[in-house]
Amino acid sequence: MKTKVVVAAVVLCAVFAGAVRAHHSFATFDQTQERTLVGTIKEVQWTNPHIWVQMLVKDPASGAVAEWSIEGGSPNGLGRQGWKRSSMNVGDHVEMIIHPLKDGSKGGSLVRVSINGKVVGTPRAESQ
Repeated sequence: MKTKVVVAAVVLCAVFAGAVRAHHSFATFDQTQERTLVGTIKEVQWTNPHIWVQMLVKDPASGAVAEWSIEGGSPNGLGRQGWKRSSMNVGDHVEMIIHPLKDGSKGGSLVRVSINGKVVGTPRAESQ
């Protein structure tokens, strides 16, 4: 009986470890590319497990405005880098550097943000 419990515990740990690893995967982002977006913050979702920023970006060629969805780090991790919930606000004009989505859709992974030329927080290490 004791052996069955141990085996069951090991199997459950293996299953949940895979799920946790998958959750933190950045496989959808092109980590070899950086793209700079200039625009206005539409919304900031300061929630776990990762923050999300909705940004309105004007295409310089066509003048069309498109909404981009940018995934940031965890609120706790960003806080350790000097961020606050109030670091970015609706209406702020920002320059954001991202790793774009591999599929070319309007989204990415946050690398760095500047508001009025000042970098927000300490940029994350490029170790992923």
